[in-house]
Amino acid sequence: MLEGKKIVVIMPAYNAENTLEKTFREIPANIVDEIILTDDASIDKTVMIAKELGLKTFVHKKNKGYGANQKTCYREALKAKADIIIMLHPDCQYDPRVIPFAVGFIITGICDIIIGSRIRTRRETLEGGMPLYKYISNRFLTAIENSVLGQNLGDFHSGFRIYKREVLESIDYSRNSDDFIFDTEFLTQAVFFGFRVGDIPIPTRYSPEASSINFRRSLKYGIQTLWVMVKYILQKSKICHLKLFECSSKKVQ
Repeated sequence: MLEGKKIVVIMPAYNAENTLEKTFREIPANIVDEIILTDDASIDKTVMIAKELGLKTFVHKKNKGYGANQKTCYREALKAKADIIIMLHPDCQYDPRVIPFAVGFIITGICDIIIGSRIRTRRETLEGGMPLYKYISNRFLTAIENSVLGQNLGDFHSGFRIYKREVLESIDYSRNSDDFIFDTEFLTQAVFFGFRVGDIPIPTRYSPEASSINFRRSLKYGIQTLWVMVKYILQKSKICHLKLFECSSKKVQ
């Protein structure tokens, strides 16, 4: 534990056999107390490798989607009495070595949520392998989200996120999508409820093994992101009351 806080890494996994062990080896062992992997019905050896590495592993019997996988992750992390929860994709796209620095912002009370920003400079991001169309769409959507939500984040769509326990207890994420838009919904809910969000630079590491969505799904995701922003505006303007922004009524014991 770091300053009496239990720190748990959660890994939402799907077909990560080629990158899981490398990601695991990069996690600072002196900081993290426990690692939980939830597998979304992989058809490769992800589960076998996770168990060989000694990870606490939960397996979906059928593929439920990225958002559903995160819901399982967070539920199990709360059951494990985690004070700080780190979401880390097991595909080596996000560098776990930044964990000690990122966690510090949570422990000192500066932020409630930390996002790893892959976009420190355009050159670094593109040289790190991010496809140009993804970079352009990321810049476009992030600019709109910052404007609507009143934030100043560098990368709203990063898969490296750290939460303090109270964030997960306050937001009813069970209502959120089981698909990729889960992340945007969750961050928008966090802003709505007044949680403090910050970011830190993190290296861009795209590779053939890194999880990604194709152009068609990226387009769908972009439209869904804009729709979430519309919902936020409608809720804040009190034009309508949406269940997406209802607080959670339960705490995990």
